[in-house]
Amino acid sequence: MRTSKELQSLLQRIDGKGYKAYKDLQGIYNFEGFQLAVDYVQGDPFAAPSRIRCIVPMKDGAFPKESYNPPPKKQALKDHLTRNFDQTLKKEYQGAKGTGKSGMISIDAPGQEILERTSFYIDSEKIEVRLEVGLPAGGRKILGRVCKKMLMEILPPFIEKNLYYKNLDQEALWRSIRLREDQEALWDLMKEKGWIAFVKNGSILPRESGISQKPLTKGAVPFQSPREMEVSVTLPYAGEIKGMALESGVTLIVGGGYHGKSTLLQAIELGVYPHIQGDGREFVLTDPGAMKIRAEDGRGVEKVNISPFINNLPHQTDTRAFSTDNGSGSTSQAANIIEALEGSAGTLLIDEDPSATNFMIRDDRMKKLVHKDKEPISPFVDKAGSLYRDLGVSTVLVIGGSGDYFDVADKVIMMDEYIPKDVTTAAKAIAKEYPRAVKTDGEAFPRLKGRVPLPSSFPRDRKGIKLKTRGTKTLLYNRLSVELYGLEQLISSSQTNSIGEIFKFLINKKVDGNKDLKTLLEETYKIMDEQGLEGIASYRGHPGNLAKPRKLEVLGALNRYRNLRIK
Repeated sequence: MRTSKELQSLLQRIDGKGYKAYKDLQGIYNFEGFQLAVDYVQGDPFAAPSRIRCIVPMKDGAFPKESYNPPPKKQALKDHLTRNFDQTLKKEYQGAKGTGKSGMISIDAPGQEILERTSFYIDSEKIEVRLEVGLPAGGRKILGRVCKKMLMEILPPFIEKNLYYKNLDQEALWRSIRLREDQEALWDLMKEKGWIAFVKNGSILPRESGISQKPLTKGAVPFQSPREMEVSVTLPYAGEIKGMALESGVTLIVGGGYHGKSTLLQAIELGVYPHIQGDGREFVLTDPGAMKIRAEDGRGVEKVNISPFINNLPHQTDTRAFSTDNGSGSTSQAANIIEALEGSAGTLLIDEDPSATNFMIRDDRMKKLVHKDKEPISPFVDKAGSLYRDLGVSTVLVIGGSGDYFDVADKVIMMDEYIPKDVTTAAKAIAKEYPRAVKTDGEAFPRLKGRVPLPSSFPRDRKGIKLKTRGTKTLLYNRLSVELYGLEQLISSSQTNSIGEIFKFLINKKVDGNKDLKTLLEETYKIMDEQGLEGIASYRGHPGNLAKPRKLEVLGALNRYRNLRIK
């Protein structure tokens, strides 16, 4: 371990030299009150930035043990510290001039959701922040004096301000931790009572724009539960709160256009994650195993048993192990549901707008014209009831164009100018007055077998496996693009980074041609639960830009990988 004076001397020595001389910086340096670890140095000013850690012994940081134990508290603490550090950088750091990424200091900044991240590491021995920096250069020559100022003058006050408990706004910190504890307590209550979603009265569901998850500040109608669906719960810190509870079963959300149907569903679909104070959806929570389902024209499908929905295709195509390089709306949506069930999804969330019409519904007139033995699709309206009855899988469905679902619905909510109303009784009366000529079929929904991936699915070139990400929705395996746009609950590029790391871990350590996809992921997540995301990461330097994805999104990514081959 070297001293800060040695770092200063080193920077003076390499000042003006070629950029690769920065490699000499790698190592750990003792500063007053913390250690600076230079884990990885970029190859040139335009390359991926360098990675550093700033480490404070916990005896000096002095965070109370109850602030980071049990895990939900630690998640809240790391999230709060990450936001604080990011805000400090944006407010107080002006950057430095130079070539490429010169002068950059960044942390993996969160959005509105609270995710398990690697931007901070905390245990009883230490607290460390993980940063990316652009080491300064003029052209491809080292700007040693600028680097000295960045690492030795600008960075230490940020560490002092953000990694010592005594220097934080402790009241704000504990508000974040207590909110997270309340959210966890509400999830426990929901599981106990069999609720698949809860929406607190007063929640602000609309977002400020189609590209922002921040709350709409002007004109938003606060949520108010229908009287018939309103429940009261008592949480450890928030005390008594009231809101709408969605019970398991089949729930319809109906209403006219632009009255808030999709807005409610979108809030529910992102309720699988806890949200920060001030988001408006702090107490909009959903079954963590809920999966948003849509059609994806053109997606590849590999040996998926879509026969519960699609059978008797022309040319005797076997739909018990259906494969295609170019799925239609209906076959892709059927595959998405089956794949979600393979991942143990407990709730399906469906909006009619991005769904395949012929998959969702067939009216009586069409059934009379096109006989059942000529129509291979059993529409979802005929399967939603058996999904819940036989597998215990609930459905929340936005529907505005067909009342046929009234027959199978357990609850019908109508959105009227963003106000929900319980219209179940009226919907059932209409279903009785105008009965369907062909009733919902009573066939049991079959149990599904796991699918085993073959090791040959994952070829290596002469350099092995290269996995990169482009934003949140694209993963590159060597040169093959894996498009993740159909995974609407994948909300952070850091989650996509983690999916890439999980791919590599599965390929190198787990895929053996014998274990099915679900088992492979369960084994991998057990390691991650015990060791954190660090347990599976293969990064050069610290893995500071990872966030934990759900198993369902990882499984979705594997199923969208077009080289996947199933045994």
